[in-house]
Amino acid sequence: MSLRDTYLESDGLELARLLRSGELAPAEAVECAAAIASELNGSLNAIVYSDFERAVEAAPEAVAAGGPFAGVPYLLKDLYAAADGLPMTNGSRLFASNVPDHDSEMVRRSRRAGLVIAGRSASPEFGLTTSTESAIFGQTRNPWNLEHIAGGSSGGAAAAVAAGIVPAAHASDGGGSIRIPASCCGLFGLKPSRARVSLAPDAGEGWAGLSIQHCVSRTVRDSAALLDAVAGPVAGDPYAAPAPERPFLEEVGREPGRLRIALTTRAFNGSEVHPSCVAAAEKTARLCLELGHEVEEAAPEIDAVALGNATRLIVAANIRATVAERSEALGREPREDELEPMTWAMASVAEDHDVADYVRATRTVHAVGRQVAAFFSDGYDVLLSPTMAAPPEKLGVLSLSNRGDDYLPALLQTIGFTQLMNVSGNPAASVPLYWTDSYGGLPIGVQFAAPMGGEGQLLRLSSQLEGARPWAFRKPPCSAWSES
Repeated sequence: MSLRDTYLESDGLELARLLRSGELAPAEAVECAAAIASELNGSLNAIVYSDFERAVEAAPEAVAAGGPFAGVPYLLKDLYAAADGLPMTNGSRLFASNVPDHDSEMVRRSRRAGLVIAGRSASPEFGLTTSTESAIFGQTRNPWNLEHIAGGSSGGAAAAVAAGIVPAAHASDGGGSIRIPASCCGLFGLKPSRARVSLAPDAGEGWAGLSIQHCVSRTVRDSAALLDAVAGPVAGDPYAAPAPERPFLEEVGREPGRLRIALTTRAFNGSEVHPSCVAAAEKTARLCLELGHEVEEAAPEIDAVALGNATRLIVAANIRATVAERSEALGREPREDELEPMTWAMASVAEDHDVADYVRATRTVHAVGRQVAAFFSDGYDVLLSPTMAAPPEKLGVLSLSNRGDDYLPALLQTIGFTQLMNVSGNPAASVPLYWTDSYGGLPIGVQFAAPMGGEGQLLRLSSQLEGARPWAFRKPPCSAWSES
């Protein structure tokens, strides 16, 4: 097997094993990633900053240190993930000159695990939409069909992993931004429980607790091991996730037992659900029955209007604060061309409300969290649904520069199932079990959500499904495999 084939057929943990054992030279994995990126990124626009030269230099030391991902190339999302000396624009022209002078705690722990930071993946401005398109860097394309979205806001990460550039990549999720790109690109994407991964030292929480960081990956075990590497609170964090029963990697391959699974195909925000997405969830429900689980239709009852208004204000207020802080740092107000139209619109929402409105919004989302907790307390182990309410859209519709009437309905369809778990803080994962016959054979993920702190349960079930319906053999048309 050639070096390239070995790289492509190995997940992150296997690459690290080969590097630690000497079967691969210390920089060979990074060099493979660099070569594949040079071939494909022109078509995909997944990577917005390349740092492969420094990554090649760092690889021998990373391999020598012997971490679980020793010498494995990794991409950081271009959004609120500080890395010393690596530009971070947050997908915005307003931050075009921003270069952090430190590593965030998550990045520090990633390096300690042996990951070699090789660049930044694309994000839309401030992670505000579910397609990775921005005025500063352009459109990121789906490796399965270049006319469609790769999802957002971690679409650059998902496109890079699906295309074979790296086996896993950093991602973050404030309304579905890990799970939606995973669904669009045929990957595994786990959103951990609230506060599982610290945002120190730059923040205590993101979007009032809605946002969390982790990764997208091709295998369940890479996701588990990466979570082991970065999870855990830092002194001064405002709160922490429940302690896991055992290392997350030990959950992979462990029998999940007979689970009581609730199934819903009705979007929590009332959006229309496409028949392909319904079919994906229903087929997965039948698979779960075959595996010995119980499945019944049930879902928490949510006031979609009140929740939508509350989350909109919380996000808008956070965006307004970000713009204000950047303006202070620059010593001037932002120019009109430095923010995209929908970003300006979102920031202006906050100006139409007072502090009491914001407090009421937080009380609404906290009440919804209690409703979701009560639902799981009724005896359900897992909630199964589509990940998205529609297959991946064509590029352009979900751009923050789209002023048309089609933007909002499309946005609500992408987050119709995902956003609730950001509000409640529960862990949820998109699992790639279904591909459409239409839409160019695009992937459609299914979502599993669990009680707070239930990542282990999700990893056990996901690895069982990975064994029953493997997805690793599926390769996108625009990928390193098709170029081999």
